[in-house]
Amino acid sequence: MEPSQLSASSAPASAPDASATQDSLAAQDYYIDPTLYEGRPSDCSGRFNKEIRTYDLLDQLQIPYKRLDHDAMPTIEACHQVDKLLGIEICKNLFLTNAQKTKFYLLLMPGTKKFKTKDLSKQIGSARLSFAGPEYMERFLDITPGSVSILGLMNDKENQVQLIIDKDVIEGHPYIGCHPCINTSSLRIKTSDILEHFLPAVQHSYLLVDLPSEE
Repeated sequence: MEPSQLSASSAPASAPDASATQDSLAAQDYYIDPTLYEGRPSDCSGRFNKEIRTYDLLDQLQIPYKRLDHDAMPTIEACHQVDKLLGIEICKNLFLTNAQKTKFYLLLMPGTKKFKTKDLSKQIGSARLSFAGPEYMERFLDITPGSVSILGLMNDKENQVQLIIDKDVIEGHPYIGCHPCINTSSLRIKTSDILEHFLPAVQHSYLLVDLPSEE
């Protein structure tokens, strides 16, 4: 999505130091709208249907959220800028599969932890885990690389993907950041709303794991 397509008419929730932030972003080769908006865009023209369906479901479930619009972020440093504007700590969303490609997993873990397959394999009883290909992302979650999000589970009608959450996300992250199934916006949602309202609505449970921190 080009900056000209972003909805500047949405009602902002808050915009602390917006002008200074805008100046600091001006020299970048990607665009971040520093305004933190409340809820869905007031004008959804030019946005993908899967993004609009995400807002529809969140609104139906009466789950409040803040929204930030931006270009697709090219680097992890750029992602950190988005998280800073959202006021959250980054979380990793990893889409995984077993060697036979018969089981698929979405892992949500703190960004400060390093992912090691052996640590997760032991806890879920699935050996030789690897990253699943983009064709499986699109088939099961209706998302593409760079847009992996827990909200994509709304599109997994046949429960082909098992959600796995590291305990530190639940215990240490009151809010999580996630894409509305497209990586040109990011949302800040209460973790409790995801666990207590969103997941039951999309008929998904989760496995709780305890992945080690770097020593």
